[in-house]
Amino acid sequence: MYLNNHSYYSLRYGTLPVETLVSQAKERGVQTLALTDINNSMGMVDFVRECRKQGIRPVAGVEFRNGDQLQYVALAINNAGFRELNEMLTQHNLSKEPYPETAPDFEQVYVIYPAGSKKAGQLRGHEFLGVRLSQVARLLNSDLRFKQEKLVLMQPVTFSDEKSWYVHQNLRAIDHNSLLSKLNPDQFASADEFMQLPLRLKAAFALYPGLLKTTEKLLNDCEIDFDFNTIKNKKTFTGKASDDRELLHKLAYDGLHYRYGHENTIAQQRVEDELAIIDKLGFSAYFLITWDVIRYSMSRGFYHVGRGSGANSVVAYCLRITDVDPIELDLYFERFLNPKRSSPPDFDIDYSWKERDEVIDYIFKRYGHKHTALLGTISTFRGKSIYRELGKVHGLPKAEIDELVSNPVRYHTLNKITQHIHELAQQIVDFPNQRSIHAGGILISEEPITNYVALDMPPKGFVTTQWDMYVSEELGYEKLDILSQRGIGHIKEAADIIKENRRITIDVHQVQQFKDDPKVKDQLRRAETNGCFYIESPAMRGLLRKLQCDNYLTLVAASSIIRPGVAKSGMMREYIQRFHHPNSFDYIHPVMKAQLQETYGVMVYQEDVLKVCHHFAGLDLADADVLRRIMSGKKRKQNEFEEIVERFFSNCRERGYPEAIIKEVWRQIESFAGYSFSKAHSASYAVESFQSLYLKAHFPLEFQVAVINNFGGFYHSWVYFNEARRQGGFIHLPCVNYSRYNTSLLETTIYIGFVHVAGAEEKLVRQLIDERDKRGKYKDLQDFIDRVKPGMEQLILLIRIGAFAFTGQPKPGLLWEAHLYRKKSHNTDQPALLFKEQARQYQLPSLDTEPLEDAYDEIELIGFPVSMTDFEMLITKFRGEVFAEEMLQHSGQNKRMLGKLVTIKYVKTVRGELMHFGTFMDYKGELFDTVHFPPTLKQYPFQGAGIYLLLGKIVQEFGYPTLEVQKMARMPVKKDPREG
Repeated sequence: MYLNNHSYYSLRYGTLPVETLVSQAKERGVQTLALTDINNSMGMVDFVRECRKQGIRPVAGVEFRNGDQLQYVALAINNAGFRELNEMLTQHNLSKEPYPETAPDFEQVYVIYPAGSKKAGQLRGHEFLGVRLSQVARLLNSDLRFKQEKLVLMQPVTFSDEKSWYVHQNLRAIDHNSLLSKLNPDQFASADEFMQLPLRLKAAFALYPGLLKTTEKLLNDCEIDFDFNTIKNKKTFTGKASDDRELLHKLAYDGLHYRYGHENTIAQQRVEDELAIIDKLGFSAYFLITWDVIRYSMSRGFYHVGRGSGANSVVAYCLRITDVDPIELDLYFERFLNPKRSSPPDFDIDYSWKERDEVIDYIFKRYGHKHTALLGTISTFRGKSIYRELGKVHGLPKAEIDELVSNPVRYHTLNKITQHIHELAQQIVDFPNQRSIHAGGILISEEPITNYVALDMPPKGFVTTQWDMYVSEELGYEKLDILSQRGIGHIKEAADIIKENRRITIDVHQVQQFKDDPKVKDQLRRAETNGCFYIESPAMRGLLRKLQCDNYLTLVAASSIIRPGVAKSGMMREYIQRFHHPNSFDYIHPVMKAQLQETYGVMVYQEDVLKVCHHFAGLDLADADVLRRIMSGKKRKQNEFEEIVERFFSNCRERGYPEAIIKEVWRQIESFAGYSFSKAHSASYAVESFQSLYLKAHFPLEFQVAVINNFGGFYHSWVYFNEARRQGGFIHLPCVNYSRYNTSLLETTIYIGFVHVAGAEEKLVRQLIDERDKRGKYKDLQDFIDRVKPGMEQLILLIRIGAFAFTGQPKPGLLWEAHLYRKKSHNTDQPALLFKEQARQYQLPSLDTEPLEDAYDEIELIGFPVSMTDFEMLITKFRGEVFAEEMLQHSGQNKRMLGKLVTIKYVKTVRGELMHFGTFMDYKGELFDTVHFPPTLKQYPFQGAGIYLLLGKIVQEFGYPTLEVQKMARMPVKKDPREG
């Protein structure tokens, strides 16, 4: 009876969550229900699960449409039919061609065309015509009444009532980017598409018992189900489970000897224990496939960082998937994998942003396109974007939309329309809006992935599942995360530059050597971390200085302490206090001292939650990990959560703990579990930080050039050029004889790459570099014009940025020469000349340029001045009463400082007021930090980029100074001489 039902996974069309659709069917006594979302199958797994829970037989289907035009509805007879539908959807998404008007000759699928679109005589055996409730009257005068074996009742379901019909219309207007009032009737569903009572439907078709019988037969023939209990990933790596087990055992022991030597019995026992759990849960192939990916990438010379919960595994460490030693850090394997963990684990492998796609391409080719897919994700209607979409639909002027979007809570009561929009927004919040791609998840499946879902083809060029990671976990997939990160890119590029420039090969995996390096330790202690992965932000630099951090374990802790959970709760400051004064506090309980002595009684890591729950409350480690995952938002089984919480409290009471202590420990668990880093994750980040630190300490210019070329640091590029200057480098403007597309290093001179020049065409830049590499440097401007033949616009750009400074001629003279010579040579085919004609020398008047004009050209074209500093462009000669390096000597004093704005951090106080933390650079190129409290910020707000005069009190905390700003003004600069 119910053959054509839409959930809200019919994007920007349906209004019913899957649970609501199934619940409505249950209330009406429906025994069999089909889900036929438009052009996708993303909701089917949730639908099947919900139907089983409600005692309803699920049927899988798809409604195929070209735009607003319904083509047909297809129902899968079984799982094989569902795969046929998914493959048709996938083929459409790959080819981008319209769906055919006549459905393919499916083997296990029924096809239902809308009545009137085809004649009964044209239908094949598996094809039928669907009659809607509104079409019953027409059957009386139609020959179709004699072909009831080819007719079915197909009354669509899209919404619940008139109110949700209106929501549907708004969704259709959003989809069409149209005013609601301009929607055509064929662009939205008719008002009767709600779930009618079965008796009402049967009564309406009482004169056509054959039609009802055909409908019942179709539904009885169809059913879909999924196995939610078994692993769906590729089952074996070698082709046989026993061979996988033996291979993993061999590789793990080879790695054990490489990592720990031959006599480490603790490591050997840990490997044995882990291998037993891995084999028991059937994850041997998963580990081997990950090892295979690492083996391939290492053979290509790609750097990787294995991180996340996977770093808890000694087997993963031995396979070189990660570089974090879990035994050194006392990491729990159960945080990564345990017998009670119902959802599969995953590895997070970071690659350079330049190499990640090559690794993904290998995975697809190694394991097959039918069995490999990127994991999808679903973006929902949330936050301010809802108001913008609905504002357009209801015809609000842009100014009103901007006002509403800026603060929906405040402005939704402006008028009746904005109030109406606000009410609508509450109804569609969290509705699926668009399908997208997960940050890095990849599935490698034993069966074709189309057995479970259709695939999209996003611009990335790799097929992607239509459902997300939560559905994949429910089905039993464990994803492999292949992520991109620019930090790895600059580490690899730095090593490459060092090898090219100095003929030194750096093994960046010698992390233990880096940890013990005195120069690295000193640099870390002084927070000289500009450009270093994860530890260069103002907040992190401040934390490192406050901790006087000079070792790996403290850095691991710092990487987690900086996270919002620990910082917001006030425990970051408490940790620093206890770190410096370890005898100044009492542990809340002896168990807390035994388990958290390393972190001074503060729960810093997610693993600390496991330790406390296990040793303090007596929960087993598997239950403790389930609790952590639920509190982190990775599971939503409320009843399971409540059971474990109840067990936590009852166990504590049985152990005789005072109620106040139980509640305080639980409060700390609640505040940390959802926000803190895992220790394994922090350790992985710390390893990468040490790699960066080593390169920066010993090869500062090579390292800084690599950071500049990877465009992924915390700061703008000009900050990194300044850092290179601090490290002894000379910054040279782009030069046609030395610069390359990216920034390059020649001894201690850093040539800014043409990539930084606004408006420079990559094709021309590649051409001029190629010509220079083949035939040598350019002698002068005329030689460049003859050989490269640039357009006048690009030639002027190169002259203005100083790319011909080697000629010794001023820019105005070069511009005159460019116009005169290029005009003369415009129609001459220079390569065809047997002998090159001597260029005519033009006598030009003195055309000197002033340095300030050059500086303004540089700001316009590359974003910052090179030939002079920003400070030299100021009208004032004042440079500040105190420089950054002198701040501690003036702690407690009010001082005026001058600084170029680097970055601002925006935060809200507990009262909801805005305050800012600023970072500035002084005249000497050193950074200093500022605090702007709400009253001061209101009176003296930031006014964009520039140099500011700051009056404030210098304060210090744990030896780290900041300026509490009382007054602030942006300083005026000398007039641009180009403006006349």
